[in-house]
Amino acid sequence: MYHFRTNHPKSVMFAVSYDDGRTAYMVIENHGSPSEDYLVGATAREQQRLGQLPDGTITGVKRVR
Repeated sequence: MYHFRTNHPKSVMFAVSYDDGRTAYMVIENHGSPSEDYLVGATAREQQRLGQLPDGTITGVKRVR
């Protein structure tokens, strides 16, 4: 019997909070461990610059799942 392991990409969802109370969500594929979550703030600002997240002042980013 053969067992094949499939390597599923790990996606992580983050909630992006704004100073006016709004919350947006973004998913990052192949994100590392929770110890690498500090890198997500820069990713959120880059996605905002590209128009993938709404404009506004980002006050925080938190891992959701």
